[in-house]
Amino acid sequence: MIALSKIQVKDLMKILILGAGQVGSTVAHVLSKEAQNDITIIDNQYAPLAALKERYDIRTIRGNAASPLLLKEAGAESMDVLIAVTSSDEVNIVASQIAHTVFGIKLKVARVRSQDYLRAGDLFGNKLDSTFHIDVVISPETLITNYIKNIIELPGALDVLRFAKGEALIVSMGVEKDSQLFGRRFSKIKRRTRHLNINYVAIYREGCEFIPEEDTVLEEDDEVYFLCARSDAREVIELFQSKQRIAKRVTIAGGGNIGAALAEALESFAHVKLIEASAERANALASKLNRSLILHGDCTDEALLFEENIENTDLFCALTNDDQTNIMAAMLAKRLGAKFTMSLINRSSYLEMIEDESNIDLAFSPQQVTLSTLLTYIRKGDIVQVYSLRSGESEAMEIIAHGNAETSKIVGKSLEGIRWPEDVVVAGLIRRGKVMKIEPSMFIEQNDHLILFITDKESIPEVEDLFELRK
Repeated sequence: MIALSKIQVKDLMKILILGAGQVGSTVAHVLSKEAQNDITIIDNQYAPLAALKERYDIRTIRGNAASPLLLKEAGAESMDVLIAVTSSDEVNIVASQIAHTVFGIKLKVARVRSQDYLRAGDLFGNKLDSTFHIDVVISPETLITNYIKNIIELPGALDVLRFAKGEALIVSMGVEKDSQLFGRRFSKIKRRTRHLNINYVAIYREGCEFIPEEDTVLEEDDEVYFLCARSDAREVIELFQSKQRIAKRVTIAGGGNIGAALAEALESFAHVKLIEASAERANALASKLNRSLILHGDCTDEALLFEENIENTDLFCALTNDDQTNIMAAMLAKRLGAKFTMSLINRSSYLEMIEDESNIDLAFSPQQVTLSTLLTYIRKGDIVQVYSLRSGESEAMEIIAHGNAETSKIVGKSLEGIRWPEDVVVAGLIRRGKVMKIEPSMFIEQNDHLILFITDKESIPEVEDLFELRK
């Protein structure tokens, strides 16, 4: 991702989305729930537009998303944000250029998947603004590779959110029955971990989320979110696990852009096997990846997985471009003994089913990873980072406090003296680059970075209002 600017938005934000595919539909779904957003979406297919129109209060237009006439019909001249996520890189690039030159849209976000474009530094490097005037370039392959790498670096974690340039982490862990924390009250857990810089922020249990109280008891399969300093992360994770996990042997199913990028990122410190169905693609990868073992075959072939000693695999990543293949491969690998399995899922309906009913350890979607990046630039205030969680229902954000006691609603006040929305937890505070241990009596200073965990998105306008300077 490359970012060159961030706009200050009005109370009502007008957003034009190009492309009603999986990513565009997910963005429309999440943003249309917020009253302050006015959404228009363009696509050349009738069916996805009709489905969106039926479900959400948005305007839909059918046609070529890069057409100046169609953009004018969509009211591009009054738009605050353009989000170009069609299936064509060229349409996204051209539409962004037109949005800037013809209509003066301030913030243009474009998805670009081709590595040929991304590697051309004169196009998408420091000279980006003088060429196609794209403010934020999103590469799904890069985002997903980084997402998986974050989890691999902390084996056993179900999610890892990085803040303050990686110095602070929000980590999600499942509670195992044989772990040290199972059946413990949070009052005792906090005493046990009081020497660590850690703050417990939320629990997901049987489809419901809540903020833990002192008498909350951890149950098996609870998913706990906590914030900690990076230096403390491994020690905390070990408390949630019945045995230590290290991802030294990794098997990747699918040698597309994402699978190849992940293998290249991991092969310097892990033993990587990559299974690719296309002989031509497998040969190309074999010449490109120096240390990875490239296998030509079917990742859902039980005999192949058994022959390659899948039971010794620490991590199995199913990353083909077919959801059903990914689901079957990950489930089969888990049944055959793989320690931890991950599956890339595009369809949201599949994702919800897999999370509830399969033995796959972690299922994730490129839409959710992409949405987090988009929200970082769309949210009001001086936002450093936003992560979208739980199908867009929750968020975690890093936001900077500005002003003084006279101009700010929070600077100069203690954390306990601020009327935070009910569904907001102050998960962390970064002061001059240092992760501070949260205490209710702490006073907020100018330029403090606050990390907030928001379990109900309806509270976001209240959060934005708290950080807005008095006029």
